[in-house]
Amino acid sequence: MTGLIIAMLFGALDGTIVGTAMPRIVGELGGLSLMAWLTTAYMLASTVVVPIAGKLADLIGRRVVYVTGLVIFIGSSALCGLSQNITELIWFRALQGLGGGIMMPMAMIIIGDLFTGKQRAKWQGVFGAIFGLSSVIGPQIGGWIVDALNWRWVFYINLPVGIIAVILIAFALPKHKRVGGVSIDVPGIITMVVGVVSLLLALTFGGKDYPWSSWQIIGLFVLAVVSLVAFVMIESRSKEPILPVRLFKNRTFTTINGVGFLMSIGMFGAIMFVPLFMQGIVGISASASGTVMTPLMVTMIIASMVSGQLVYKIGVRTQMFIGMVVMAAGFLLLGTMGIDTTKLMASSYMVVLGLGMGLVMPILTLALQESFPKSELGVVTSSSQFFRQIGGTFGMTVLGAIMNHKSSVLLEQNLSPVVKQLPPQASEMANQMTHLIQTNPQGLYSSLLSPETLAQMPKEFVQNMLPIIKDALVVSLHSVFYFGLIFVILGAVLTFFIGKIKVSDRKGKQHETQPEIA
Repeated sequence: MTGLIIAMLFGALDGTIVGTAMPRIVGELGGLSLMAWLTTAYMLASTVVVPIAGKLADLIGRRVVYVTGLVIFIGSSALCGLSQNITELIWFRALQGLGGGIMMPMAMIIIGDLFTGKQRAKWQGVFGAIFGLSSVIGPQIGGWIVDALNWRWVFYINLPVGIIAVILIAFALPKHKRVGGVSIDVPGIITMVVGVVSLLLALTFGGKDYPWSSWQIIGLFVLAVVSLVAFVMIESRSKEPILPVRLFKNRTFTTINGVGFLMSIGMFGAIMFVPLFMQGIVGISASASGTVMTPLMVTMIIASMVSGQLVYKIGVRTQMFIGMVVMAAGFLLLGTMGIDTTKLMASSYMVVLGLGMGLVMPILTLALQESFPKSELGVVTSSSQFFRQIGGTFGMTVLGAIMNHKSSVLLEQNLSPVVKQLPPQASEMANQMTHLIQTNPQGLYSSLLSPETLAQMPKEFVQNMLPIIKDALVVSLHSVFYFGLIFVILGAVLTFFIGKIKVSDRKGKQHETQPEIA
């Protein structure tokens, strides 16, 4: 457990501390236009490898898969720190993502092996709390490392800690015993990787780097559909499928992963857009807006630890429904925020949202583990994380598109006429603003609502245009929060279709169960 906790903490931290170091990285290595790929490469690799790692854990054992993931993570961290240009760093970040994507589900899979259902609930709450803790302390740790040492130590710090985790896990985990040969579904892996990567790339770059109607985005969507259809056909015939198609006939599997998918859409919507509201409307700095998110994470940590004990008393379905309803209440509160919203009010809304998330997140995995035999523990556990990660990407894309569309309409109606009245000497600025209104309203908000930029603007401009921009941002973010609310409500409704799941006092199920057909 010590090895698992160490590996989980530093694997989760890596996703948050690197963001703090990005300005220094680009300052030294250059490649500002490629900076987004430092995050995208990690996200793509870590998402696509999750179901593969879960299946391999069932086939060849937990120890060899987990240690392999740790070694990849440690080695790629060293290579990231040694990078001499931005292209090298992007490739090594992708390799690091493979290691991180293996590590994340393995901790939950091993908990499923080692503990009874009641004990799992407690430990998965603890590990959910660790993941939340990394979100709170990651940026601060990253900032300290960059200021005290340099950005390369953001990656080097993983080496000694990772080696300790490898030693502990390699010696503590029992060796896998399997009778007969191992059949690995290579065609399934290839088609799934191509399909998922194409889908995530289309969702990531559509509407921002390329128009949704461009041949690049349409081509990626077509490639994703063709590859995923081929994947389903291959999986239905494979001896050892990566993600067995028959699992989707199981009501528990489908509904729980559906709840996780819908919850992640709303969750990432809040995490992504609340800081923009605080900076643009309340008028606080970027670092101060980050502190508004801290109550969400702290509450989620506490609720995650409590949820492991509570689920044993009130049941999976009831707790999941209560958590989704509390999340919905949080989104309703976010939809009431306006120009007069204070930092304290916003923080209190984050507490409500964090409470709902903490009640739901840990028991998604627990419910799946309690519903399937031990022989499929790796597949069903990794599926939970996989669908949540896909949901997060989908949520950021859909809610971002909603915000941009609403903002473009409002700014075109109310701001464009004012921009056209600017004097001829300001024609260059007017052209830039018109372009941003039509293509990237978020960029307009970010540039015009920062205190530093406003201080440099003419007083007349601030008086005439700032109220229009702020009003458009408020209305657009209300649309985002209400659409996030719809997804969360759908998730709450979906909980009614979850069958009765009893949290057992036995370790991972040894017997085969008949799938519950939806």
